[in-house]
Parts: sequence; structure tokens; C-alpha cells
Amino acid sequence: MSSDTPGGHGPPAPAPPIGEGEAEDLLRGICFKTGPPRTVGVELEWLLHDREHPHRPVPPHLLEAAATAVRALPLSAALTFEPGGQLELSSRPAASLMACVDDTAADLIAVRAALARLGLAPAGLGVDPWHTPRRVLREPRYEAMESAFDRRGPAGRAMMCTTASVQVCLDAGEEEPGPLGYARRWQLAHVLGAVLVAAFANSPFQRGAPTPWRSTRQSLWADLDASRTLAPSGALPPRDAWTAHVLDTPVLCVRGEGPWAVPEGLAFRDWIRSGLPGRRPDRGDLDYHITTLFPPVRPRGHLELRMIDAQPGDDGWIVPLAVTTALFDDPEAAETVYRAVKPLAETAGASAAPRNPLWTAAARDGLTDPELRQAAAVCFALALEALPRIGASRAVVDAVAGFHDRYVARGRCPADDLRDLLTSGPAHRPDHPKGTLS
Repeated sequence: MSSDTPGGHGPPAPAPPIGEGEAEDLLRGICFKTGPPRTVGVELEWLLHDREHPHRPVPPHLLEAAATAVRALPLSAALTFEPGGQLELSSRPAASLMACVDDTAADLIAVRAALARLGLAPAGLGVDPWHTPRRVLREPRYEAMESAFDRRGPAGRAMMCTTASVQVCLDAGEEEPGPLGYARRWQLAHVLGAVLVAAFANSPFQRGAPTPWRSTRQSLWADLDASRTLAPSGALPPRDAWTAHVLDTPVLCVRGEGPWAVPEGLAFRDWIRSGLPGRRPDRGDLDYHITTLFPPVRPRGHLELRMIDAQPGDDGWIVPLAVTTALFDDPEAAETVYRAVKPLAETAGASAAPRNPLWTAAARDGLTDPELRQAAAVCFALALEALPRIGASRAVVDAVAGFHDRYVARGRCPADDLRDLLTSGPAHRPDHPKGTLS
């Protein structure tokens, strides 16, 4: 979850109300900003754990010290902290894959050193395997989110406070049809996204116990408020689909002085029309409403792919970034991968991601699913061919090849390594003081 909240977390400044037609025009204009794909970015979320005893909750005062120390660093990326204390680095848009990798890697070296001085370490896991949800941020936004999500069960608190991801950000694409056209890239993202879930699943534990899922993180998103986490309808062109989705999704909160209102079932379109509760929305409210929508792929001018679990190791995040960028931005790979994964749409069926059979299988079964394993093998082969064409270094190509050999070629994902720890003796169990999941 990204805390990309326009104007911060406080009440809005007074502004003229927005009309329904104006809102529709704005959404169509800002959701897909077209042009040749040139830039790439990455948002990395990390759980923060005690270096020596990762099963022990980090006390709030130490999380505050970590935030202070990391904020003092001269980072290239934007830095935020999530409701449970997770750290997020959001890179600047980079002119190439390698520029993004190099800038982010340099930031992470500085961040790890600052955290190490406090006895902490960033952990690349999709879901915290030990700890129950504990919210440490008290901004009105998160109070409102918790209240809204609690109406539907515990998944909201778990998502807010115990999950972490790798989010890849790519240009929307060209206006014209073709492998780099924005409509094609939008379609590809919603099918290829399931392959990315399966290949990079890395969250098979929760609260010290195994779950039925290889990506428990993805299962939490699917179990959350469906109106807020589903992909828009595939029956409409992308701009129309996203515009309707934004306006017809219920408002999560209405900003104001004091506790924010948390209406139930009030679509943004209905808020425009009725002016309830209390006032009509303005442009800032529309921008804010968009940040409370969490579909697998979010169009923010560019495409934000949100379905990948945080990855193990210091540099594990590089592999999903490199693979995704190669498959989308190399024209030859983009054309071939689109044809290769298109049959998966039949498995997905009519239901929107992530609540369809394809995405459910990806989160539950990973690459033990034969169809997803075959698709992943094709995707990695295409990425390995394309990476040198988009300027990837030998080290990045080797990292992708190593992941392929360790996982994809064997029908495995990082979650399977974690599950194997259960058979390695009690010292490796996630609930053991010397557990090795961090």
C-alpha cells in the first residue's frame, strides 16, 4: 500500500466543488498519459525486524528512532512509513532500468547501514510471518481506513500493518495500437500480473503458522473490500473503465477537522450529486479518493503494478523489476509475451482480478500450477533475451537467470523455500527465536 496522499494527511483547503462532467474529464485526462515508454520506477516496501531476534516485535520508540535516522539520509528516493512501521522507498522516474537499479541500490545501502546501527534490518517478506497487526501511525487517514476495513473483517488491518511489496512503475504506453500501445499494456498487466504473483510469491506464513497460500499477501488483498481492490471492468476501453471505476467506488473517508467521516456505500459520483455528508467534493477530494483505491494495476498517468510480494535478500527486488520492465518495454518481448499469456485470460474467466480463478491459483499454488509454470518459463526466457537490448548489466541478467534456475525451471517460488524450513528442524521454524525467515 502506498501512502501517496496529495496534500498530506490533514483536512483539505477550501476549494470550489467539482462537477460530475469535470471529474470525468479529469480522470480521462490523467489516468493514461501516453507516449513512447521511456521511464521506469520502483516502490519497495520493507518490514523492519530486530536483526538478532526477528520474531520479537520492534518497540515503537525504536521504530521512531529508525524513521528519524532514515529521514536524515540524502536519499534519491522518496521515503515514507506505512501504518505498521513498514519502510517504503519510492524511486524517482528513471530514464532506464539500470538508472533505476543503481539509484535504488545506492539508497538501500545507506538505509541498511542506518538501520543496522539501531539493531534493525529490512526484511523482504510479503507478510510478516510472526507478528499480529499493530498500527503505529495515528494519522486521520489510517484511523478512517481501519474503521472502514474493519466492517469487512480482519484482512484490512493485516494488509495495512503486516504486508510489503515490490511495485513496478512503467509508462502507460503509446496512444496508437501495437505492442507498446497503452490499451495493450493495460490488458497485458492484468493477465501477466497473475504470473508475477505466482513466480514471486513470498508470504506463506502469518502469525507464526503456515497458511494455505504461497502469497498470503495477495490473499489478503483479494479478501479486502472488493470495490476498492478489484480491477476495473474489462468490458470498457481503459480510460472509460477507470473513470467509471473511480466515480462508482464508495468513498472511504471524507477529510475534515477532527475525526474524518467514514460513510458506508457512498459512491464518489453520488457524493458529487448529493453533497452529503456535509459538503460537496472538490478536485483535492477526487485526487485523494484515487489514493484509496488499490487495484492490482493502478493507472496514475503511468502504470503501477502492485501485485508482487517483497523479495528475499538484499537485491531480490531487482529480479521482478528487471523481468517486468523487459517484458513491457522491449517491443519484441512485449508482442511475444502478449500472445503467450493471452490464453490465461480463459482461465481467469469473466471475474475481475484478483478475485478470479487465475489469480486465486497464482496466490495459492504459485508455480506448482502447470499453466502458470509454463507461462512463467516463457516470460523469463523472453526477459532474458530482452534485457541486454534494454541495456541491462551482466549482473542484472545473471540475477534473473539465477532466479529462473532456482525457481522457475523447477516450478518453485520463494515461498517454497520458506515452507521447506518447516521440515528443517525446530530451529528454522518461523516461531523459533533463531528462525531464518528474515
